[in-house]
Amino acid sequence: SSQDSPLNPPQSEFKISMMRIVAAFVFLLLSPFVSPADIDSDKQALLEFASLVPHVRKLNWNTTLPICTSWTGITCSKNNDRVTALRLPGSGLYGPLPEKTFEKLDALRIISLRSNNLQGSIPSAILSLPFIRSLYFHDNNFSGSIPPTLSPRLVNLDLSANALSGNIPGTLRNLTQLTDLSLQNNSLTGPIPDLPPSLKYLNVSYNSLNGSVPSSVKSFPASAFQGNSLLCGGPLTPCPENTTSPSPSPTPPGPAKSPGTSKRALSTAAIVGIAVGGSFLLFILLALLTLCCAKKKDNGQESTTAAAPKAKPGRSDNKAEEFGSGVQEAEKNKLVFFEGSSYNFDLEDLLRASAEVLGKGSYGTTYKAILEEGTTVVVKRLKEVAAGKREFEQQMEAVGRISPHGNVAPLRAYYFSKDEKLLVYDYYQGGNFSMLLHGNNEGGRGALDWEQRLKICLGAAKGIAHIHSSSGAKLLHGNIKSPNVLLTQDLNACVSDYGIAPLMSHHTLLPSRSLGYRAPEAIETRKHTQKSDVYSFGVLLLEMLTGKAAGKTTGHEEVVDLPKWVQSVVREEWTGEVFDVELIKQQHNVEEEMVQMLQVAMACVSKHPDSRPSMEEVVNMMEEVRPSNGSGAGSGNRASSPEMIRSSDSPLKDLQKDPPSNCSAGPVAEDMFHWQATIMGPPDSPYAGGVFLVSIHFPPDYPFKPPKVSFKTRVYHPNINSNGSICLDILKEQWSPALTISKDTGDDDSVHNVDFSGGNVHLITTKESWDEKLAEAGRDGKIVIANFSATWCGPCKIVAPFYVELSEKHPSLMFLLVDVDELSDFSSTWDIKATPTFFFLKNGEQIGKLVGANKPELQKKVTSIIDSVPESPQRP
Repeated sequence: SSQDSPLNPPQSEFKISMMRIVAAFVFLLLSPFVSPADIDSDKQALLEFASLVPHVRKLNWNTTLPICTSWTGITCSKNNDRVTALRLPGSGLYGPLPEKTFEKLDALRIISLRSNNLQGSIPSAILSLPFIRSLYFHDNNFSGSIPPTLSPRLVNLDLSANALSGNIPGTLRNLTQLTDLSLQNNSLTGPIPDLPPSLKYLNVSYNSLNGSVPSSVKSFPASAFQGNSLLCGGPLTPCPENTTSPSPSPTPPGPAKSPGTSKRALSTAAIVGIAVGGSFLLFILLALLTLCCAKKKDNGQESTTAAAPKAKPGRSDNKAEEFGSGVQEAEKNKLVFFEGSSYNFDLEDLLRASAEVLGKGSYGTTYKAILEEGTTVVVKRLKEVAAGKREFEQQMEAVGRISPHGNVAPLRAYYFSKDEKLLVYDYYQGGNFSMLLHGNNEGGRGALDWEQRLKICLGAAKGIAHIHSSSGAKLLHGNIKSPNVLLTQDLNACVSDYGIAPLMSHHTLLPSRSLGYRAPEAIETRKHTQKSDVYSFGVLLLEMLTGKAAGKTTGHEEVVDLPKWVQSVVREEWTGEVFDVELIKQQHNVEEEMVQMLQVAMACVSKHPDSRPSMEEVVNMMEEVRPSNGSGAGSGNRASSPEMIRSSDSPLKDLQKDPPSNCSAGPVAEDMFHWQATIMGPPDSPYAGGVFLVSIHFPPDYPFKPPKVSFKTRVYHPNINSNGSICLDILKEQWSPALTISKDTGDDDSVHNVDFSGGNVHLITTKESWDEKLAEAGRDGKIVIANFSATWCGPCKIVAPFYVELSEKHPSLMFLLVDVDELSDFSSTWDIKATPTFFFLKNGEQIGKLVGANKPELQKKVTSIIDSVPESPQRP
């Protein structure tokens, strides 16, 4: 209005000021009769509650902790002077509720004690608390009738899934603020009374109610009344002619007037008493009016923080229903929490949470769920569970007993019903290893470097080793893959999804991505062991080293079996070509560590389960590659580089340059007297297809004394003891220094010094030389095979004569060898995801591509290309 201007204070402010003055006067008048209540009295009342009500889950209600910020389930007012909410759903409470305790907590607005085992009658003091707005008591074992004395401030009242009996109190119609009333699944009898028009949700199903549905609630769906065979009318079947709606409960009659009372004159004392009483009542009314106005805003805010109504008939919450659609009203078993869980919610809260799909895996769909109070958890909805309830619960209890570990994502809770099985985990903000490794993360993080990859994989190895050592070393993971390695923001790895495999159906169709991690025996028998876990972790290491997703099938040329591909590359002495090109671009001083980690991975993916190391041994081997004190090969200050080692004339270093067939070897860290080697099992032997890790220690007076050789991979052989040492030391018996002496490496040019000056094999060092040779091939009608690899890779140079052999066999070919390091800008214009990558060109156009092939595969591809492309006549 015109009066409410900057120059004229609004009338509302004047009214508020007057009301404050009146309230202060009333407070001074009534203060002698009002007992003060504060946060300390609330604290004592809650401690009394905790001592009188037994509870399975431990409450952290301690007098040394601040009640408003640290006590579980407690919410205080803005000034932290009173307790306004008590939320202890699913806390294992049992027994009756103490009535006098709640009388002291007279500032409570919200009470949630659902999903416990509380018994006895509902104390009338709770329902009549002066400021109570929301009561959630469902899924308990309360009995008796509903108290008729109800607070007029009630907005949400949920007493469903108990054992309540008697009539629905008619006083409910006086609750003008009531919007949600849930009384289903009880034993209530009698008619439904008239209910307030403010009601927006009603459910009285599955009771023993009778009579006709009153007109005040006829607009609700039939599902709100089902399960009451004697109810009729409204959305149900019409009532018979003689059935009437229940009459309103009669108003209690006032005191009967005596004849002639109205004519009797009042005495002076009576008049004075009435005057004093009337004044006192007037002050009481003014005080209540002031409190109503002062609390109106706060109450409005409190109502927004109250637990929202659950998903009910007539309401749809699609996000929550994604992982809760199988939960039926009649079978709402409790959400089971494990010891140490700090969460304070129940199944109802979980089903109401907003949900976001994080991923779909072998065993189900994973959701990010944000509860109403802001808590974020991860919910895994299992599919095709073959285990019954008892077996499921036993397995979950075994998983829940795993002691806390920094690299294991703890299972916080689970839920089991006929049609729904849910697992609850913590939410990790760093995503998972797969997201970061393959670049599909939304955070914009660049490619993981070697340090980060090593940290993540070592953490995952420690987590799996801890799981294997739990429960008497009987537990296994069963589903190791990069998406199940969760990450904190500082890239601390935590393995998840462990212990689920024994519960799943053997007929579950696994996606190719998951099959890529499975051990051969696990695919064949559908049974998982700790050794099959080791195999899966080995695939994870290979995924880390190569940058290739295990089992990925995006095209006919993509590698499906990652261990098989790596083994073929190692067998062809192209070890360096397996590594992720992103690692090669970023760093050039960690090749030895990468080779050593490859050896660990190859030991893990041995075809024979007994030949694989244990996860504890894997952790030890990985820590040898990168000791915790940072003194490993990849630590900052190096005494020598890979190039220096390769250029040395020492016989030991010659061995690294030109390793024997089916074997790779290299020093551990900077210690040239401690080597590790990987040996492929000899063909046509019981060890064929196996990969064996060997430790070699050279004595200081080598070569005059033999090295000590021991197997790190467990080998069952009569001449090898349980520690891997060779019992018959042939090296010691037949050793001679002459065995280690050979002619100078400079005399042998047949392997390393390939002539690139002529013929059809050319080393490309500049963009100009590339253009020149490409034009020459076009004029001569030749097919160009462009090989992109890395200079630092010794095995790449070893196979260079094979290119000469192919070019001499097929004169229509021209090999162009491109170094991805020296010509990084040029190489980045090509689609190179791994080395070696071969591009087949004709007249400058690409006609084929081959990623990561060995000699036979390259030969096969060359033959296929030549057969499909007719040779052009060469110039004379």
